[in-house]
Amino acid sequence: MLTLNRTLASSIALGISLAVGALGAAQAETAAAYGPELQGFDYPFPVERFEFTSQRQPLQMAYIDVRPDHPNGQTAVLLHGKNFCAATWDSQIRALSGAGYRVVAPDQIGFCKSSKPAAYQFSFRQLAENTHALLDKLGAKNPIVIGHSTGGMLAAHYALLYPKETSQLVLVNPIGLEDWSAKGVPPISLAQWLERDLKTSADTIRNYEKATYYAGHWEERYEPWVQMLAGMYRGPGKEQVAWNSALLYDMIMTQPVVYRFPQITVPTLLMIGQKDITAIGKDLAPADVKPTLGHYPELGKAAAKAIPGSRLVEFPELGHAPQMSDPDGFNKALIEGIAKR
Repeated sequence: MLTLNRTLASSIALGISLAVGALGAAQAETAAAYGPELQGFDYPFPVERFEFTSQRQPLQMAYIDVRPDHPNGQTAVLLHGKNFCAATWDSQIRALSGAGYRVVAPDQIGFCKSSKPAAYQFSFRQLAENTHALLDKLGAKNPIVIGHSTGGMLAAHYALLYPKETSQLVLVNPIGLEDWSAKGVPPISLAQWLERDLKTSADTIRNYEKATYYAGHWEERYEPWVQMLAGMYRGPGKEQVAWNSALLYDMIMTQPVVYRFPQITVPTLLMIGQKDITAIGKDLAPADVKPTLGHYPELGKAAAKAIPGSRLVEFPELGHAPQMSDPDGFNKALIEGIAKR
């Protein structure tokens, strides 16, 4: 076996680092820039738009509506997370529609291809009402509501608001399983959120997602979704995108849902990647608080105990986005889980 001396090894490592850095810089220069409503980025399914008035202003909500070839009479609604869009449900849309479900996947106001208003009182209740209005317009009755991450918080609120119009609730690594502010994350102003968000880049997105969503692993198939988000921060509507993101982070931090879990009466399935460490604002928490946040194995079990009659499916090797890391395994578990009820 050949052994390199330290000087030679360091030179090779430096050369590789410089080459990778140069490649990254070249990619950044040629990477696409998208509009504030993701203009220029194509979804894998046709995108429709729901035009409505909310808080005295006209808005449009982009959504995907896929009807199955062999319908089973049920509708599944997919609610995306903070750094996701309707398009990132691609694999689940195909699996669910293949199993006979009509699938509706909206982009919430403030996200992706939907309106990003300059002034809007973001609340989970408002987003749930917007979603309900869309489903009413589409004639999608008693849906199975499936929410991931921030979409999980929204799905929980939807089930609380419309318990008689929700056939099932599925929470996929939802955030909001703990109250970060109550646990010691300091108050974060809108100005602080905006300052942080304006620094968003493909590198910051990729590094964060690798650590939390994918449990330290990275595959090139995740990269299009990184560029989807980063492209809006390279585009002409960067400030608009960042401002809406700041408002949404404030909503997440100030409207915890964990205290209302015992009030959920809808049949609920929890699907939890056990290597998830997500806790928004954790980097700002005091040193003694940081280690106490984002323990999803414990949080998932606590949520299952708090939500009456809920069922828990655990993915031991997956992180915050099990539907992305292992789409086949996740889809199988999801379809089996909602069939059992």
